Amino acid sequence: MTLVRYEPWTLMNRLHRELDALLRDPLAAPAVATAGEQPSVALIPTVDVHEEADRYVLRADLPGVQPADIQVTAEQGVLSIRAERRMERREGASGNGRIERVAGTFVRRFTLPKDVDADAIGARSTHGVLELTIPKRVKPEPRRIAVEAA
Repeated sequence: MTLVRYEPWTLMNRLHRELDALLRDPLAAPAVATAGEQPSVALIPTVDVHEEADRYVLRADLPGVQPADIQVTAEQGVLSIRAERRMERREGASGNGRIERVAGTFVRRFTLPKDVDADAIGARSTHGVLELTIPKRVKPEPRRIAVEAA
């Protein structure tokens, strides 16, 4: 079962940014921004995938992402999850602050197995967890053909 598409450049870009941040200021955490500036770390949600007898279930942690900001598509054997977590803006806030929560857009792609029914995929977001149910197609039973004597 091939379910995860390998995207090495996303991780390499994140590692590069974190190393740059560490080398600039050895005491600073790479994901931290000061008030008014956006953290520059890519948002990469954790995902669990498991197989059941009649379906696959995928759960992705998306804390702070509204269901309206999540887009799930299945096209040509590839399942894509695109979401955006928006920064909370406080009007009239003054003084210094520390922002560690990351905002931004991300895309995760998964190669679907051949036995899935892509038209029947279901999606539900509850308490920051996106759950996709990906049903399997019913395998046709072999048909026995009777042989008549001539």
